[in-house]
Amino acid sequence: MSERKLKLLHMYPDVLDLYGDSGNVEVLKYRCKMRGIELEVSKHQMNRPDSADFSDMDIIYLGGGADYEQQLLAEDLMGCKDRIKAAYDSGVFLLMICGGYQLLGQYYKDSNGERIPGLGLFDYHTEASTNKRDRCIGNIVVETSLLGKPYRVIGFENHGGQTTGVKTPFGKVLCGNGNVRSGETEGYCEERVIATYLHGPLLSKNPSLADYVISKALERKGLDSTLCEINDSLEKACRKELFSRLLTVKASK
Repeated sequence: MSERKLKLLHMYPDVLDLYGDSGNVEVLKYRCKMRGIELEVSKHQMNRPDSADFSDMDIIYLGGGADYEQQLLAEDLMGCKDRIKAAYDSGVFLLMICGGYQLLGQYYKDSNGERIPGLGLFDYHTEASTNKRDRCIGNIVVETSLLGKPYRVIGFENHGGQTTGVKTPFGKVLCGNGNVRSGETEGYCEERVIATYLHGPLLSKNPSLADYVISKALERKGLDSTLCEINDSLEKACRKELFSRLLTVKASK
């Protein structure tokens, strides 16, 4: 049995898996395994009530989905509101992608004008254009200071929702749109919250970000949060090439 053990709750894995978002869980599992850390993954699925103590988790993960999927699970998610709020208050790490990001805010109004209530953990809200073709789509690069120093995060965005009222953005947009079309900032963050539009999956392209999540989860439990180095030479080469392409293209415009 590993001395260092973490628990992750994967919410709605069968519904919220846009652009391979469940790959974020696989990346966390792999990077934990390489350090001898046991990561136990549990699932919360729609219309399958459970009595799990969300505060007993170390990481809660919610992936992305389209408007239809968000409407499907909205009622079930609201039923989890108190448990998610208690987990957040106790310092459980929240990693939320796209639809998950939107649903942590006050509300999401879709392109048909239907308002889907959010959990209201944070002050921001999201509204989509009534023109369904009006979307923010493409590769995106964001510079965040969440890791204690500037770190460039790369991903893929595809969202019609425009998110406003964000007090503490995840980062500064270097390429792409962000929270709003041609915006300057992207996502929302706190020390133990990352909420972002970046798909891809996010963590496969940004290994240092994955390690940040693991380290903070260990720290909360009072465990040794030191992580040994992993051979990320392929990831680093990929990142270098993508930054060269995307940021050079933007600079040339």
